[in-house]
Amino acid sequence: MEINNLKQKLLNGQTVHGPFCKLQDPSVAEIAALVGFDFVILDMEHGPLSVESVQTIARAAQAKGIEVVVRVTDNRASDILRILDLGVNSIQVPQVNTATDAQMVVDASFFYPKGERGMCKYVRSASYTRIEKKEYFSSANLGTLTIVHIEGNKGLSNLEQIVSLDGIDIIFLGPYDLSQSCGYPGQTNHPEVVNKMKQAVTLAKNHNKIIGTFCESPQDVKKWCGLGVQYIAYSVDVGIIYDAFKKIINKIKQ
Repeated sequence: MEINNLKQKLLNGQTVHGPFCKLQDPSVAEIAALVGFDFVILDMEHGPLSVESVQTIARAAQAKGIEVVVRVTDNRASDILRILDLGVNSIQVPQVNTATDAQMVVDASFFYPKGERGMCKYVRSASYTRIEKKEYFSSANLGTLTIVHIEGNKGLSNLEQIVSLDGIDIIFLGPYDLSQSCGYPGQTNHPEVVNKMKQAVTLAKNHNKIIGTFCESPQDVKKWCGLGVQYIAYSVDVGIIYDAFKKIINKIKQ
C-alpha cells in the first residue's frame, strides 16, 4: 500500500498546510505541490466537484507528490466509500455533531476489525487488483486518515465523547459555521467564537487528538499553530486567485 505522507507528518508532530480547492482543473493541485503545500482539500461540499473530477485531480496531485484530502458532501457511507476506492486516503467529513456521527465516519472509512467499509478489490485503491486482496484488506486501514468537522455548539457540547472515539484522527474546527451557531455569522474572530475554539483545542489535545482549522491570513495561522493546531486549511483556491488578481489590477490602475 502507498504511504499516506500527510498522516505520517502529523503523527511525527509536524504542522501541515493546504488550501481548499473548488476549481476542477488539475493544474491547481499541481501548482499547490510545486509551491510546497503539504496537501489539497478537494471540496465536494461547497464546490462543483464530481467523483470523476476528484479522480482526475487526485491522479495529478499524487503524481506531483502532494497528498489529497476530500471533503465529502455529507456523512454517508456510500460517499466516503467511493472516494476511498478512488485511491484517496484522507477523508474530511462535515457536520459531525455527536459520537454517533463520528462512529459512522469510522465504520465507513475502515475495514474490519476497525470498521465496516464495503469491500472490493477491483478499485484504484487496490491498484486494480495488483495488490493481493489479503494484503490490501489488511493494510488499507494503516493509510486511512479521518478528519471530522466540529462546526457548531451541538458538536462542541458532544466533543468529549467524539474525541474519546478510536478511529478519528483529526478534529477540525470550522470557524464559519461555528460563528453562525454562536449568533455572529461570518465573524470568525469574534471573541466568543475564538474562546470556544480555544476550549475545544485544549480538550482535543488532552485526548491526544490532532486539531485542525481554517485560516485566511498568516496571522491566523501563527495564532492557531501557537496553540497547538497542526492541520491548517489555508483559504480557498478561488479566493486566493481573486486576491492575487485584485492586487495586480489595483497596482496597474494606480
